[in-house]
Order: sequence, then structure tokens, then C-alpha cells
Amino acid sequence: MVRGAPAIAIVGCLSLAAELAEAKSTYNEKAQLHKDVSSKLEYLVSARPTAVNMKKAAEELSNVSKSLCEKSISLQDMVKSIISWCEKMLEDDVNTNKKIGKFGAEAIISSNEGNSSVQVITHCNTGSLATAGYGTALGVIRALHDMGHLNKAFCTETRPYNQGARLTAYELVYEKIPSVLICDSMGAALMNSQKIHAVVVGADRVTRNGDTANKIGTYQLAVCAKHHNIPFYVCAPTTSIDLSLAHGKDIPIEERPHKEMTDVAGTRIAAPGISCWNPAFDVTPAELITGIVTELGVLKPSELFKKLQDN
Repeated sequence: MVRGAPAIAIVGCLSLAAELAEAKSTYNEKAQLHKDVSSKLEYLVSARPTAVNMKKAAEELSNVSKSLCEKSISLQDMVKSIISWCEKMLEDDVNTNKKIGKFGAEAIISSNEGNSSVQVITHCNTGSLATAGYGTALGVIRALHDMGHLNKAFCTETRPYNQGARLTAYELVYEKIPSVLICDSMGAALMNSQKIHAVVVGADRVTRNGDTANKIGTYQLAVCAKHHNIPFYVCAPTTSIDLSLAHGKDIPIEERPHKEMTDVAGTRIAAPGISCWNPAFDVTPAELITGIVTELGVLKPSELFKKLQDN
């Protein structure tokens, strides 16, 4: 029911916080609370394996819970501290997204020699509906618009679940950002027929070498952008970067129900009996990525590991 890597982590942790707020009187000791928190976090991680944000948040919160368990505080204060930690994720994510928006917009403007009116393509949904607010790749588009440098944003429909047509298009219209919806198969033709200044996408996980997992269809946009000499930017908070994995081939790729492909609004559109392959994500190799836009700045994939190690 929840999509968008940052939102998956935030909603996962807040769901635990909500449960603790309701059930705090059922715990008799801090050790019992810590064990239950860790167990529930492990379960939440298993729900959406590709987005690393939930895994990293679970590890951090489990360590926080363990630390609180060992302190000389009451059980009630331990519960309050865990809930406060989860709630702070909302504020932190919005601040992070606004930094990503600023850095990404400035990079696009700079790489186009200060062009006062740029056109960009984005894929899937990376806005307020995928985060705590503002967005990552869509945050860059918002920033370009706010700065007066956006001529038009093109969003793909993002088949088979249509996050672009249903969600990104909604956000763009709601914010009165000049925008156009295209089919997933139109990206190359658009790059060939109009001046596109950048492709900006989100990420569910970025590995140590800069390979990136994102919504299925991202890889083909990156290939097309490379052919047309268009900068390709991946927008991701550092919580989406997984230094434990060396390469993109190590990222677990979630497969979705076949009905997302074969049915639309409950109506079968595909030929009965046809087999389906429906991975939710694909991996874009680092060599196709111009820059990874984080809250720390815009990094080349080759700079990623050292920058994060230094921080």
C-alpha cells in the first residue's frame, strides 16, 4: 500500500510508533519492549526488499532501542523516545528533500550554461506522495519551477502501475507546474524531437559503485539519454545509499503480481494464458549516470563511496 523508498521507511517506523502508543501498557519490562521492536522491524524490512531505506531505518532504530534499554530510564520514557525518533523522520526527510531539490536544480542550470528555460523528463513518482514532503527528483523539478528556470516537465506514465500518470501528473497539475504526460515508449522519440536538458529520476537503492535500482523503465531512459548526450541525474537521500553492496547485480529485485500487467481497473486487457515477467525495478549502471544528487551535494558515482565514508 506504500511506495516511494523514503515513504516506505517513514511509514514503516511510524506504524510501529502508532502501535507502541496504543500498546505501551502491555509491556512489563524494557527488554521485552526492545525484543518486540526489533522483531517487528525485521518483519517490516521483509515487506519491501528493494528499497534500502526501510532496512537502514530498522537497523538504526533497533540500535536506538537497545541503547535505551540499557539506560537508566523508565519503560514509559523508552516508549516516548522511540516514538519521538520515528516522528523526527518526517521533519528530517523534508529538509533533506529541499536540499536535494536545490542542488539538483543548480546542477541542471549550470550544465546548460544558465539556460533560463529548461525541459526535463522524470519517471515514476518521487514527490510528496513518495516522501514526507517536497520530493527528491520531483523536488528538483519544483526547485527549477520556483527559480523560474523550468519551461516544461515531461512525466512518463510508468507502466504497468502508472505511478507517473496517476501520481506525478497529479502533483504537477496540483502545483501548477507546466507539464506533459508521455507513454513510457516515447522517451527516445521525445529526446530526438525536442531539446531535453536533463533526465531526473529517484532511487530505491544505490550501491557502493553508483549503480542504481529504480522503478522499471529507468534503465532504458538512461540508455536513451546517453545516446542523445543528455545529463542523467539520480536523486536520492543518503538513506537510499547502501555501501554494503558493491554492485547493482547484488540488489534484490521485487517482482510484482502479474495482474498489474494483464488487468486495468479489474478488466483483463491481455490475452488469456500469456505468461508475464513483472519486476518492479531495474538497475541503471553507474557509467550511464551523470550525477547522484544527495543532501550532501551532487556526486559523481565514482565519488560516492569516499564522500559517504568521510561523512
